[in-house]
Amino acid sequence: MHYPEPIAQLMESYMKLPGIGEKTAARLAFYTVNMQEEDVTRFAKSLISVKRDLQNCSICGNMTQNDPCDICEDKNRDQSVILVVEHTKDVISMEKMQDFKGLYHVLHGVLSPIEGTGPEDINIPVLIKRLQKDEVKEVILATNATVEGEATAMYLSRLIKPSGIKVTRLAHGLSIGSDIEYADEVTLLKAVEGRREM
Repeated sequence: MHYPEPIAQLMESYMKLPGIGEKTAARLAFYTVNMQEEDVTRFAKSLISVKRDLQNCSICGNMTQNDPCDICEDKNRDQSVILVVEHTKDVISMEKMQDFKGLYHVLHGVLSPIEGTGPEDINIPVLIKRLQKDEVKEVILATNATVEGEATAMYLSRLIKPSGIKVTRLAHGLSIGSDIEYADEVTLLKAVEGRREM
């Protein structure tokens, strides 16, 4: 079917988003056409604002409106612990927990030789410089439990440990409320390896 040009362009824009195919893009485009003009204007301004008004913190790499970010500027946070994550959305998830009081470092990706992503392509050099001048006693590696996330954690561990800084990894394994009989072998292995004394 041939869509009017403005709808086709809007669909093309929506299809650039992850998980949005042609049918969903068409549905979103027609929904947008039926929105109030002021809502569409607010939506468009929001899209422009996230591109213009946000930047990465020069210290930790977290997305922020101010540089340095509010977390890095907060002197009440534990300056001796840095939790390393893959993306800004991971910082947001950790902050929702409201229990971690240390600092963060956002890598903006993981090592992936298959995709040609090396240490210089993500925010590792800034982390290493940061560890050389800050009074950091522990780095918590909180990359995802994927092949690339594990490889990145192992690389960082080998890079940081010689400096005498304690390197820890988030525990992996069974989630709260899950049954052992339904867990896969890798999850069970990680649960056993990450066991702790009670």
